[in-house]
Amino acid sequence: MKIAYISSYPPRECGIATFNHNLLRAIGHDKVSVSNDSFVVAMNDSEHLATYEYPKEVKYIIRQENQKDYIRAADYINTSLADACILQHEFGIYGGESGIYILPLIARLQKPLITIFHTILKDPNYLQLTIIREIAKHSSRVVVMSHRAVGFLTGIYGIPFSKIQLIEHGVPDLEAKIENPVKQSLAFKNKKVLFTFGLISRNKGLETVIQALPEIVAQNPDVMYVILGTTHPGVIKNSGEEYRDSLKKLAKKLDVSDNLTFINKFVSEEELFDYLSAADMYITPYLNEAQITSGTLSYAVGAGSAVISTPYWHAQELLADNRGRLFDFRDADGLANIVNELFKDQGKLEKLRSNAYEYGLHLRWPSTGQVFIDVLDEAVSKYLSEMEKGGKQIIDPDMMPAFSLAHVQRLTDDTGIVQHAKYGIPNLKEGYCLDDNSRALILAILAYQQNKSKAALELLPIYLSFIQYMQCDNGNFRNFLSFKREYLDEVGSEDSFGRTVWALGYLISNAPNNSYREFAKDLFLKSAPHFSKLRHLRGIANTVIGLGKYLEAHPYDGHIKEQMNLLIVPLKAAYNLNRSDSWHWFEDKMTYDNGILPLALLCHYQVTKDEDSLSMALESMQFLSEHTISDGYLNPVGNDGWLFKDTGQMALYDQQAIETMAMVLMYFKAYEITLDLSYVKQMYLCYQWFLGENSLKLPLYDHETKGCGDGLQPHGVNRNQGAESTLAYWISHLIVLRALESEYEYIQSGELFTIQKEDNKRLI
Repeated sequence: MKIAYISSYPPRECGIATFNHNLLRAIGHDKVSVSNDSFVVAMNDSEHLATYEYPKEVKYIIRQENQKDYIRAADYINTSLADACILQHEFGIYGGESGIYILPLIARLQKPLITIFHTILKDPNYLQLTIIREIAKHSSRVVVMSHRAVGFLTGIYGIPFSKIQLIEHGVPDLEAKIENPVKQSLAFKNKKVLFTFGLISRNKGLETVIQALPEIVAQNPDVMYVILGTTHPGVIKNSGEEYRDSLKKLAKKLDVSDNLTFINKFVSEEELFDYLSAADMYITPYLNEAQITSGTLSYAVGAGSAVISTPYWHAQELLADNRGRLFDFRDADGLANIVNELFKDQGKLEKLRSNAYEYGLHLRWPSTGQVFIDVLDEAVSKYLSEMEKGGKQIIDPDMMPAFSLAHVQRLTDDTGIVQHAKYGIPNLKEGYCLDDNSRALILAILAYQQNKSKAALELLPIYLSFIQYMQCDNGNFRNFLSFKREYLDEVGSEDSFGRTVWALGYLISNAPNNSYREFAKDLFLKSAPHFSKLRHLRGIANTVIGLGKYLEAHPYDGHIKEQMNLLIVPLKAAYNLNRSDSWHWFEDKMTYDNGILPLALLCHYQVTKDEDSLSMALESMQFLSEHTISDGYLNPVGNDGWLFKDTGQMALYDQQAIETMAMVLMYFKAYEITLDLSYVKQMYLCYQWFLGENSLKLPLYDHETKGCGDGLQPHGVNRNQGAESTLAYWISHLIVLRALESEYEYIQSGELFTIQKEDNKRLI
């Protein structure tokens, strides 16, 4: 088995780098199952590839802030002979905000991935929470190093327990030397030594130990506090040696300068083990509990040190059962009392060392490495088994969130659904619009059809009443309404008109009772005189879709069918006018809500069996797919510039949720007409855009609020969760479920899959 390791790596002075180096060596000891040709993809904290003289196992280098390097690295790993990947995850070693640049890399991997989480935050921000969830989603297994971390992942991040593996932090497989050279050094010789090591920064709390020294020295004048390690590179960059200098000044002020020694260097593990073996006590005085894993603490226990620590999370676990002693954060007096007690009672001191040593035996890298090998074997076997089966079913219900109207209800009052939100909170100042209430009506109908949702049935008349309130005496519609229920326009856009006709037609053909159907039909027919006045393609397309829905309930209404045939003429004319050998589209540019145009032609074909409409729809669909689906995910035309016929350049951002919804609806309609399962596959791929299968590998759906972000922007998700995006997500979700419920059978790579309704019961 050949393994690709993604991490920082020596000679970079970084705890994660050291851990990865140790893991590679520990796993590599098993020559039977692990290839010597395993390699490292190293993370550089500089734009210069030659910053470090890496050893031969480093085959590829990623510059931390260079986004393209991550994509190239994925391609390198995919084309290598690696059987699996191991990712060391720490927010700070990857580029972008909170290390977001790692997501496109792991999403593109075509190898089983094992991720080791070195930091699990108890109170993550939205982006940190999302990143951890996305990494876990793409990982075969995730590894943590403490029981508390397991609880955090399941309780806070919602990661399945079955995916989590607890493997404690490995430690060097070394024994104390009979002749330890460190004991003869100036700082250690004839001294009682308190010892701390690691990269120096303010959160390490070293001042607490110095503040405890006067009381310790009063009873033990020969005490020396030795601090081994260089200042953290990030600290050096921002404030130099200011913290180290402040510690020296504090020692001078307390008259304990002679009892403090700094050894300013980064040492090998063998040297570190000598220092730990030579010290009387090891101290980790961190300032707060939020430390889920500490490599330095693990090393100290593994070396059989007598450890004194503040009660951060990892220390509480590792030092339990009298393997160490704890003192409160910033409690210099408490620390001094413990140190003096242990110096006075050598029996207690030796007992701590003995207990730590015995526990540390099972942490040594040969034992830990074997556990990792077992996890890798399982991941690779499972991956190969899935490949042999030809992959998973097209729609994976386990990847879909459970249906919830929570955010829709939050946005809805007794007038209608509010247009906008700040994050997940309704922004009442922006009022309401007809567009959103029409979409909300469609969602309510779909939700009621799917599971007889009582909440959906209660929402439905609110949206229908709003539409009636916005209809003018002449049958046209206004679009915008203030929060005070004051009209803000005289006539709405043709887009909003068409979407409303669509919603009314949908209700007429799918009403839960006759009262709603008859009310919707009155509004629909009152608007009919305006069908022939439409001039804009998307207004026409939305209206055609609505007429198609109306005709499902009234197939013999010749007047409405005639109106539909008349409306399709300008849509076809626009296509024929702009079409060329290399451009199969309705306009000289692709703008917004593009899938609606082929969808309208498909709806026309479904009613009339007009082969010209079908041919035109399928050709334009193919053209749209070629430009927006690549690398296995949807990349819809961005609002920030569109796609122009004459340049061929497409705006990547701002990507909008309604664009994705239109694609989902378009592909599902194509499947309904043709029964070609490739359209179901494309439909589901588009839906996954909401869940993170997009250019940034970030989900727009918010599992906490049950809303959807308002767009995908160059550096992340627009966190506002307005009505348009949230409705677009949930409509898409229910359409995918409708495909799932059709109980279709398909054959893929020789294996027959049947999708049963039972698979999605938890989703609705």
